Amino acid sequence: MLIHKRLKTSEHTMFYEITDEIQATVTETKITEGFAIVYCPHTTAGITINENADPDVVTDMIRRFDEVYPWSLDKDRHMEGNTAAHMKASTVGASEMVIINNGKLSLGTWQGIYFCEFDGPRHRSYTIKLITG
Repeated sequence: MLIHKRLKTSEHTMFYEITDEIQATVTETKITEGFAIVYCPHTTAGITINENADPDVVTDMIRRFDEVYPWSLDKDRHMEGNTAAHMKASTVGASEMVIINNGKLSLGTWQGIYFCEFDGPRHRSYTIKLITG
């Protein structure tokens, strides 16, 4: 089963937590065992699993990404000027897979699933592929 979702990011760089939306999709489909694959079809955004209890983790991650991949470097040749966003998205990755057990996403106590925006604000999308079994 393939489900397409849309969102609008509000900042240039942000981690938008999508855990509840994915869990709601799993619940609606009544899948009790299997996998949820979350995929981002954008080259300047990505999907990651990380801590969702302390917002300072996301704040620190964004700051560290900016330190490693500064927005503007004289040697960058990409005419759109968003090479840093491409680098950050490649580092994070385009997808994550989560086990579904007893109808629930099998995430750790402090884990959440994030859509990572690196070149916003924009209208974005992501896809959830649910596999039973």
